[in-house]
Amino acid sequence: MVMVTINRLGHLGDGIAEGPVYAARTLPGEIVTGDLDGDRIAAPKIVEPSPVRVSPSCRHYKSCGGCALQHASDAFVADWKIDVVRQALLAQGLDAPIRGISTSPARSRRRAAFSGRRTKKGALVGFHGRGSGTLTEIPDCDVVSDGLKAALPALEDITRVAGSRKGEITFTVTQTLTGLDLRVDGAKPLDQELSMALPAIVEKHALARLSWGDEPFLTREPPIVTMGAARVPLPAGAFLQATEHGEQALLSAVRDAVGDAPRIADLFAGCGTFTLPLAEHAELHAVESEPMMLAALDQGWRHAQGLKPVTTETRDLFRRPLMADELCRFDAAVIDPPRAGAEAQMQELASAAIPRIAAVSCNPVTFARDAAVLCAAGYELGWIQIVDQFRWSTHVELAASFVLP
Repeated sequence: MVMVTINRLGHLGDGIAEGPVYAARTLPGEIVTGDLDGDRIAAPKIVEPSPVRVSPSCRHYKSCGGCALQHASDAFVADWKIDVVRQALLAQGLDAPIRGISTSPARSRRRAAFSGRRTKKGALVGFHGRGSGTLTEIPDCDVVSDGLKAALPALEDITRVAGSRKGEITFTVTQTLTGLDLRVDGAKPLDQELSMALPAIVEKHALARLSWGDEPFLTREPPIVTMGAARVPLPAGAFLQATEHGEQALLSAVRDAVGDAPRIADLFAGCGTFTLPLAEHAELHAVESEPMMLAALDQGWRHAQGLKPVTTETRDLFRRPLMADELCRFDAAVIDPPRAGAEAQMQELASAAIPRIAAVSCNPVTFARDAAVLCAAGYELGWIQIVDQFRWSTHVELAASFVLP
């Protein structure tokens, strides 16, 4: 048995005491006790709680691993996420005004991944417990939307007919205007018996589309999402911002960053999250490695009214970044890479001397690394807007403005 004082939170949200000793769901300043297993207190008991400790709002929090910070006040979580960004910048010798943090409301997640396992009594669907393989049912989850929770009976039905007692099924569910888009991974292969059983489940629960791995199996209605004035048919497995609130917060920041630029390059454009709304006032060139996403973007643009010209280009920007001589014709650029960042593409952006760059990131560390490339080339990091659409998690997203004086 040990007793320690928590000094700070780590990047996964665990409290860290001198040693280091890690203790889950503890807060800075708290005195905790418990049995030490290696460098971790597995079941810490709070001796002296922090003044920012609160009672979790969700009844599943104790057993569910979906959230990491629901025991802390919203103000503390916001300040901690802002500090995560500041520390990432400082590690690269950078600083910038932070305009604040925009946090998505509770129960607003429109996209989530659930796990399912067949049991003796039927099926169990939910989220994993923290650091374990145990599944927890989450009928009253405070994170996902009511629309996603309405999918749980369908996921249970599919688990009963396609699941295994030994393995788990992963369900990726997206809420769209025309219904739920469901992708199933890790289930039994589609045989004749299963192919005959699934349509009844799709019809019973009014799913928009059911995909088995990468392959769409049955589509009742094409899943549609709006991006600005456009209605976009969502490809199976396509990326979508986790909440509508988060998408709008990022879009607002991107609009501020590009200003009134008449010609904009959108790099890692996806299905058009930024391309299509920006096309209301500017000409866009959207670059993305996945042809299906660009096809959806193009279809959304062609059927929308009042948008300026949009061109698309299928290109792997990690292997073949747009070069400076290709970029220099644009007045602004938007770049929204995956978590790994896009250092090579940033080098070409810096060389092209584009007047304005809007950078969106889901990883403050790689963002700061890439930002240092632009700043070394003479760009000013004007401001950063933090967006928290993964509420009560340790995930941090941001948008930033770079201007070439």
